[in-house]
Amino acid sequence: MSRVTQPNKTSQPMPGNVKAALAKRELMDAFRDRPDYQQNDYLKWIALAAGPAAKDKRLQQMLEELANGGLFKGEPWTAPAPVTRATSTPSS
Repeated sequence: MSRVTQPNKTSQPMPGNVKAALAKRELMDAFRDRPDYQQNDYLKWIALAAGPAAKDKRLQQMLEELANGGLFKGEPWTAPAPVTRATSTPSS
């Protein structure tokens, strides 16, 4: 199957420098609030950058996007509304 129809669902490990940067800027919760596919994509995107300067640039972009919200890798993104369960009321 092609990668388009069957995306890679393997979780990416979080490197220590990414974990430290998220903790330092108190953005770990913002990172964890993103959907799993975004968490994995951010980590893969940073890991695949060519060289330390490119990796750092991508890390900084991720941190800014998490801090400000509304973007995912430079593209507009809106978090989905929280799912609420309907509650039934007893009939009288």
